[in-house]
Amino acid sequence: MHHYSEKRPIIVIGQGGHGRVIMEIVRVSPQYRLTAIADDRYSEVTLCAGLPYGPIGSVPLMLEDEPTAQVVIGIGDNKIRRAVAERLGLADLSYAALVHPGAHVAGDVRLGPGAVVMPGAVIGPGAVIGAHAIVNSGAVVEHDAIVGPFAHVSPNGTLAGAASIMEGAHVGSGAVLIPGVRLGHWSVLGAGGVAIRDVPDATTAVGVPARAIPHNV
Repeated sequence: MHHYSEKRPIIVIGQGGHGRVIMEIVRVSPQYRLTAIADDRYSEVTLCAGLPYGPIGSVPLMLEDEPTAQVVIGIGDNKIRRAVAERLGLADLSYAALVHPGAHVAGDVRLGPGAVVMPGAVIGPGAVIGAHAIVNSGAVVEHDAIVGPFAHVSPNGTLAGAASIMEGAHVGSGAVLIPGVRLGHWSVLGAGGVAIRDVPDATTAVGVPARAIPHNV
């Protein structure tokens, strides 16, 4: 019989720095508990302190062992996070959206599967956070702003009202998008930069105001 007081098991993929931050969110969460860790530093599933550790390819087996478990990809690199999601091919329902208890998320925010919201983050009304996106510590995603799938708003990054970052985009630490500005697919706004106009796809922009850096061919 299911008891509503039970915490839902979580499998964390990735044991690097970002993965450890995810594990800390799980540790303090009133909803979840850590049940297994997957990382390709392991060649086979082994038990350590009662927890299974195994390669990423073992995640489907871990889910078979814990049918109510959900998964979070704790890998900070946007492209690698997407590659892992594509490799596993799990259904959206297999992924949890994790929110640190110290974050403030408005009631109508839409959080995609696998999205993670770190401590001190603020997400305003009407915002949309895509699948496997990261809103890092102290970041602000204001009203009606959009964070695309596999995107990352770094610590203290700010999306002002109705700003948007597309799939795989990265907002560096302390960088700002003014209201309504768009950061293109797989583009980067460098740390401390201020985007006052749209940044095209696959472009790195830095500075105040942010300007594109020429890419060497």
